[in-house]
Amino acid sequence: MIYSRSAEYAIRAFVHLAQVPDGKYAMVKNIAEQEEIPAHFLAKILQQLARKGLLRSSKGPTGGFALRVPAADVKLWDIVEALDGMSQYTACASGLSECSDDMPCSMHDSWVALRTRIIDYLERNTIADLVKALDQKRKTLAKQRKPRRAVAARK
Repeated sequence: MIYSRSAEYAIRAFVHLAQVPDGKYAMVKNIAEQEEIPAHFLAKILQQLARKGLLRSSKGPTGGFALRVPAADVKLWDIVEALDGMSQYTACASGLSECSDDMPCSMHDSWVALRTRIIDYLERNTIADLVKALDQKRKTLAKQRKPRRAVAARK
């Protein structure tokens, strides 16, 4: 895994929140149920992200969480960095305390290349990109299912 379970849950919750109409809030229990995430864990994650300025929160019966900025402006890196920090991407892959271009470990060159690709992916892709990809996948799956039903209905 390239990021923590907290970051994974947060990304899934952000995709959910991106589909909530503007001006509306989604309750943690509903997000958790639909995304199959433990509600108490998700609540802590979303509160942390609200404190970091990525989400808005509102209390009360119509309250919950909402994106602070449009989904197209929320990079995956914003979420991962807010929850996980940079240390897992800058630390030595072998666990050495002193590892650098001048004093590389056996994995140094491979890890630098991989780390660069991971960070590039997380910085290039947004929540809106994931929403779009998910929507396209759902449409493709729906098209694949329709012909089977039509054939079964003819028999």
